[in-house]
Amino acid sequence: MQHIKSNLMDHTHYQFAGFWKRFAAAIIDGVLIVFICSSLKWALAEALMLKPGFNLDYEESRDIAYILWSLYLILIRWSYYAGMESSPLKATLGKLAVGIYVTDEHGERIAFGQASARFFGKAISGMIFGVGYLMAGFTERKQALHDQISRCFVLKK
Repeated sequence: MQHIKSNLMDHTHYQFAGFWKRFAAAIIDGVLIVFICSSLKWALAEALMLKPGFNLDYEESRDIAYILWSLYLILIRWSYYAGMESSPLKATLGKLAVGIYVTDEHGERIAFGQASARFFGKAISGMIFGVGYLMAGFTERKQALHDQISRCFVLKK
């Protein structure tokens, strides 16, 4: 006998997380990531200035450090969001703090690839003046554009 998972859209007992809970989680996660990574840029600049044979002044080392820090920050953010949302917790620390989590269309944990698509889809949500994020406040299932792209849902616990 074949077991067919029910589709999340067929259930009425799920509560979709609204815009403001998601916004609060994003603020918490943003502060956490910036707090953890903020000193890295300055440490990189110092390391580049002190590197033998690099003869860089402060401005040059700061600019290179900023580029490296930006790439590192993208990598850290991607690892954090995709890793946490595809973990058994199904949520980042910010989402856990406000009582929401990310799931697929069957209410199951999402895969790392799906979580990655959701993360990089946020760039599209932001590029159109944040309208992709605001969609979470107006769509039937409270999905932002990046949720629709990755076929994810954000639910209340």
